[in-house]
Amino acid sequence: MRKNVETFIGCDCDYARAETVLFGAPFDSTTSFRPGARFGSAAMRHESFGLETYSPYQDRDLLDCRVFDSGDLELCFGSAESALADIEARTEEILSDGKRPVLLGGEHLVTLGALRAVVRRHPGLHIIHFDAHADLRDDYLGAQLSHACVMRRAHDLLGDGRIHQFCIRSGDREEFRFAKAHTDLHPFSFDGLEALTQALAAAKTPVYFTIDLDCLDPSAFPGTGTPEAGGVRFTELLQAILLVARCNVVAADVNELAPMLDPSGVSTATACKVLRELLLAL
Repeated sequence: MRKNVETFIGCDCDYARAETVLFGAPFDSTTSFRPGARFGSAAMRHESFGLETYSPYQDRDLLDCRVFDSGDLELCFGSAESALADIEARTEEILSDGKRPVLLGGEHLVTLGALRAVVRRHPGLHIIHFDAHADLRDDYLGAQLSHACVMRRAHDLLGDGRIHQFCIRSGDREEFRFAKAHTDLHPFSFDGLEALTQALAAAKTPVYFTIDLDCLDPSAFPGTGTPEAGGVRFTELLQAILLVARCNVVAADVNELAPMLDPSGVSTATACKVLRELLLAL
């Protein structure tokens, strides 16, 4: 595996030495409102050069980390299952080499491809899910493979009590009923996250960490397909990431940036900073 020609800033370690491997999944074929997330991963790489590799929040530098950026997968836009299979195969390759995969979306359905590979290696896996949306529909307009259904498909794999959802502020009535019965739902905020991460860290539970960037308030992050008022601030998200990083995070993803929906570039800059802080925290 060779590193991408244009890498996320500071992520140019050789693959053999890398501990973490970035890869992009430029797929948004099931987006239910405004498309464009397929361009998110490439935009994050390109715009990352407006950032420093050093984080004053954590007093850490990406130049001291061993992160390899393998670039974007070439995915079939006409078949969600084909795209998921390619994401699953790349995730399995990274895991089999003893490295941590970090996936850049794309829409949120891409998480399912990575999750399928991760749960095979970590059958006791838990998911920590930051999002504006519950993503718990059984189907969306008849399709069970949709970004509106990704956590329901995750529940099919993991079962009750192993999906922990934070910042959720949107979904239909049945999604919230399902969440109350089957997931660990924390609507509107990160309340309960510290206690959860303490318990998961103490038990050394393997964790898949998925960040849908629309958990952020659209005043700070308008460049996403389904913005929802009432979200968190960047600094709140940063503190939450630092809490999750105390856990045994075996894989992670960042998704749902649609860069052309924010001509100012602020959303892309924010997404880059979220990714930098996540990589450093891990």
